Amino acid sequence: MSQGSLEHVADDECIHGFPVGMCDICYPRTPVVTAPVRRTPSPRTPRVAGSAPAAPPFAFATQRFFHVTHIDNLAAILSDGALRADATPEVDVSSPTTRELRAAADLADGSTVAGHVAFYGSPTAARWTELRDGAVGPHWSDAARAAKATEFLLLGVPGSALGDAVVAADADAAAPATRFAFGVADATTLLRRVRAGDPELTEVELLSADPVPVSSIAAITVANEPMRDLVRYLLTEAGAAPKIAVYPPWYATA
Repeated sequence: MSQGSLEHVADDECIHGFPVGMCDICYPRTPVVTAPVRRTPSPRTPRVAGSAPAAPPFAFATQRFFHVTHIDNLAAILSDGALRADATPEVDVSSPTTRELRAAADLADGSTVAGHVAFYGSPTAARWTELRDGAVGPHWSDAARAAKATEFLLLGVPGSALGDAVVAADADAAAPATRFAFGVADATTLLRRVRAGDPELTEVELLSADPVPVSSIAAITVANEPMRDLVRYLLTEAGAAPKIAVYPPWYATA
């Protein structure tokens, strides 16, 4: 692959894929030091001791969820035009035991967990953290343990791309004690409740019964510039146009 085959970085983006001025790496923020200001006390609504500020509204349709895949799987995803539950990945990070458990995990609507495309609720999800930290544990395959964290991609999609029949799980979808919610309204209620104790939604899974089109991928986040260039080349070859962003903190290992 020659450098000449790669699409140039847009003029309104930095090299990490963020709008100019929004990247903490290219445009480090300087702390602003101000002199203390004397304020005149003013009447205000009493605050109940121990109460916390209300959480910002949770909008399921625009909330972004993340599908993690190895770079070697991207070409097939682009060729299919969608993320599919029945796809056979080139690099399968799930252990045979995990595949069996998810295939045997029946949902109330008559489907199985394995019959859905899975997304994490956060780019710092607990399972993704396990994977990037060496894939220790029974969930992961030998291929997962052999891969480097920088070889993975985070494909971010809005909740609206998951369809009306989306299923939300408050933990590992194949675990026996996991609670599920079916449909956008109930999924929203479940995630709002989970977020009260887990603001980043690090434990939840979202399951899409339908294939999720590549065109609905809002952004692909990668670990470094060489991976960004490779992903950009593959997207260009496939005629796809998701935004690409380089964000190393999501790939930091313990």
